[in-house]
Amino acid sequence: MGEQPIYSTRAHVFQIDPNTKKNWVPTSKHAVTVSYFYDSTRNVYRIISLDGSKAIINSTITPNMTFTKTSQKFGQWADSRANTVYGLGFSSENHLQKFAEKFAEFKEAARLAKEKSQEKMELTSTPSQEFAAGDIQSPLTPESINGTDDERVTLEVTPNFEPRAEPSQNALPFSHSSTINKHWEAELAALKGNNAKLTAALLESTANVKQWKQQLAAYQEEAERLHKRVTELECVSGQTNVIKSQKTELNQTIEELECTLKEKEEELERLKEEVDNANQLQAQRDSLTQKLQETETRNKDLEAQLSELEQRLESSQEEQETFRNNLKTLLEILDGKIFELTELRDNLAKLIEGS
Repeated sequence: MGEQPIYSTRAHVFQIDPNTKKNWVPTSKHAVTVSYFYDSTRNVYRIISLDGSKAIINSTITPNMTFTKTSQKFGQWADSRANTVYGLGFSSENHLQKFAEKFAEFKEAARLAKEKSQEKMELTSTPSQEFAAGDIQSPLTPESINGTDDERVTLEVTPNFEPRAEPSQNALPFSHSSTINKHWEAELAALKGNNAKLTAALLESTANVKQWKQQLAAYQEEAERLHKRVTELECVSGQTNVIKSQKTELNQTIEELECTLKEKEEELERLKEEVDNANQLQAQRDSLTQKLQETETRNKDLEAQLSELEQRLESSQEEQETFRNNLKTLLEILDGKIFELTELRDNLAKLIEGS
């Protein structure tokens, strides 16, 4: 169960300037993945986008939100909880239309889920519980979600959304070292992706822990009040059947609250385990980073050795060439001496024959 992605696309992400409320400020250097997530446990839809390990969009969809298309490739919506306005620039009009349709679909699903939740609360809650629930979560209005007319931005934004080419890496001098380097880089990239997802989930869980604690405290106070109410009803004489009926309803409410408390405690334990897993992944990433640095150092040493061997080979070739030239000169001198000796022998032979 838990939270799962149900639709993803790519877009350039912007946020409204908090000072001017008019200019767009880019939050991503290039197009990033923007996803719709659904939490089946809480029946909540969210829009999440990560730039590396940084969450640049974390917006919970409410029934009062509105997604507005301000141009053929640009759309925006206001999030009062985050106190900002998000803008998305798409590469085509079809991508914008698909994102807007999904927004409307999940907004309607959030509205239906809210209505069902309210109906359930009306059927199962006592008047005192309705008052407590009103203290915990105040109702939302269209103005609080989407802002006033002055805050709704309808700027025409046409930034350049062409994808940027990533720089190619220099090939390593040895194929074995290159294979090892690519292997560690792939593992490091996978760990970074997992760490980014866990970081986003951890940020969302941390934001909800405080609210859960407040709800738990409210449930505990309500449970104590109900226990006192049961005691008071038991002390009242007469109207036995009415008292028994009220006591049964109160006991059921107490059991439901205890089950809710137990679920929240289990959720907190699960979040602690996720934090521990995130720390372990961080340690693994640090280890892989160190191994990658060692591999790069070794590659540099091998490059230095190769350069030294090339210099030695060049020097040896020059020495061989010098030796050949000297040998050739010596052979020419020997040929001249042999020729001179041959002439001398011929002359001596002629002298001997003449005498």
